[in-house]
Amino acid sequence: MGHIIGSGTTGWFIMVKGYSLTQIALHWVVGLLILFNLIFSDAMSALWDKVENGAVVPTTTFAWVHIIVGSSVLALVVWRLILRFTRGVPDAPAGEARLLTMAGHAGHYALYALMIAMPLTGLLAWFGGITDLAGLHSEVLKVLLWALIGVHVLAGLYHHFIRKDGLLNRMRKPL
Repeated sequence: MGHIIGSGTTGWFIMVKGYSLTQIALHWVVGLLILFNLIFSDAMSALWDKVENGAVVPTTTFAWVHIIVGSSVLALVVWRLILRFTRGVPDAPAGEARLLTMAGHAGHYALYALMIAMPLTGLLAWFGGITDLAGLHSEVLKVLLWALIGVHVLAGLYHHFIRKDGLLNRMRKPL
């Protein structure tokens, strides 16, 4: 695999030439699960509105699907992070400006933070009764996640169509 421990633009991490099949599969599966829960979150929000109005609401089939998908995202993101630190990630594309590299790292760290915070706040609000987290979950974090997903997709398209540096192919072809 050619692991090199170094202090390149990624910091003190194991650097590899590309992502593994597992890392690529996790990226796309997590992305699809997140999109599913974001797109179909209205029913869960409606249930929560009833809870806030004092109703005793059973955990419906839809709620269970939302909870299971969110919990799966949390577990898979933890797996992704373990792989990131044990297998490594590729370095930034050659010749990329340091500011772009730093922005990319900041964006990824923010995405990981949100991919952990979203399911945790949802679970703690629903099962833990910490009602203040429901608003944070469904209003603040949800909007931030949508925004970061948009930036993530646009950055990938920028690298593919404008820079033509092969960055997008890293998440398509395992090495």
